[in-house]
Amino acid sequence: MQRIEHIYIDGEFVTPHGEEWFDLYNPSTEEVIGQVRLGDSHDAQRAIAAARAALPAWSRTTREERLAALRRMHQAIAAREDDLMEAIVKEYGAPAVRGRWMASFPAEVIAQAIETLESFEFEEQVGIARVVLTPVGVAGLITPWNSNAGFICNKLSAALAAGCTAVIKPSEMSALQTQIVIEALHKAGLPKGVFNIVNGRGDVVGEEIARHPDVAKISFTGSSAVGQHLVTTGAATMKRVTLELGGKSPTLVLDDADFASIMPLVLNAGFMNSGQACIAGTRILVPRGRLAEFEQVAKEAITQFKSGDPRDPETAIGPMVSAKQWERVQNYIRIGIDEGATVLAGGEGRPDGLQAGWFVKPTIFTNATNQMRIAREEIFGPVLTVIAYEDEADAIAIANDTRYGLNAMVLGQDVERCERVARQIDSGRVLINTLAHEPRAPFGGFKHSGLGREMGKWGMSAYLEPKTLLRA
Repeated sequence: MQRIEHIYIDGEFVTPHGEEWFDLYNPSTEEVIGQVRLGDSHDAQRAIAAARAALPAWSRTTREERLAALRRMHQAIAAREDDLMEAIVKEYGAPAVRGRWMASFPAEVIAQAIETLESFEFEEQVGIARVVLTPVGVAGLITPWNSNAGFICNKLSAALAAGCTAVIKPSEMSALQTQIVIEALHKAGLPKGVFNIVNGRGDVVGEEIARHPDVAKISFTGSSAVGQHLVTTGAATMKRVTLELGGKSPTLVLDDADFASIMPLVLNAGFMNSGQACIAGTRILVPRGRLAEFEQVAKEAITQFKSGDPRDPETAIGPMVSAKQWERVQNYIRIGIDEGATVLAGGEGRPDGLQAGWFVKPTIFTNATNQMRIAREEIFGPVLTVIAYEDEADAIAIANDTRYGLNAMVLGQDVERCERVARQIDSGRVLINTLAHEPRAPFGGFKHSGLGREMGKWGMSAYLEPKTLLRA
């Protein structure tokens, strides 16, 4: 059993002041596989002080100095991909294909930050004024358990590229991944205090970051409820915020779609990351006149989505991350049944043959309305809801009738029509007949799905403030 005893402050592995030990589980077996010692508010204060002390020197570094540091980070993280893959499978339960993507993503986002920094314009002449983009200050970076290593590297590389220093509060549930990232970043040899990582609870370490006056900005990925709390708490010290929050993304199937050809996109969008994805397409909007046809194709296609051992190459859906998350998903399945929706596939309990592990049957509800809780609330598991619509205008209205607006997908044969519909959906990103990702494009949401954007030049700009210079 692995015991993680240190956090990382001011360029050193240090013993936390906090004394709480947190158990780490293998979600495929429900067994305790390790423990991590959690930091407390005192540790967070030390980390913030180290980042504050390192800020003046780091904020004055040149583009080339930052690029050199990011390239060392990239090399060090890329060298640990296989270790990350093992940690992801062990403590998170991601199936092989998803796990490999998650293990390679940390190095990829650093490479993208390097590309952004190479061409980023920090100064611009506006009339007689010179506008200079300057680092906002110490950044508090708070990351979730559903892609912990990737979020750490994405947020940190953007902050460092902009000239900010950082304090990171990763998910305590992903401590194995965090430890590998810390070891790699330490090997990269960045200046002391430029980045600091404190394992700890959100209501302790995260709260200190949110309240501390020396933290100028927060970048958070997680639930909408916590995001709202961070906005409220951070307002007292006028913190800048970037929030990437929840979603209840619509997959809008137009009436000219070929159901057999699009069904892999529909189900992969809904079941991505074992359903534990903020961008998952969990509301499937289908023309009422073709609903029965869609249901038949979906019921056949879902048999190809196996839920089980993530090390089995045939597994498409791994376990939920924790017992709490498993119970949450089971409760929503019961809610859907009680609300009167029809279970087209899946349902309560573990898949057949599995007696242990937090596995969920891939589930599709139909005969649902957009007013049901299973259509309005983020479940964060492999549970999809099919909703019938009357015509194109009705479909768009249903797609937008949600408190969220992070991601959406439009599927149909007439590409121009698809784009016309996509432009009317209130969402930070809309995919048209694809699940492709463009890392240079901004990512973030409308409404309760967040504030601000990450990725590309937009993500880097979030760590900068414009300063206007005028001279005689």
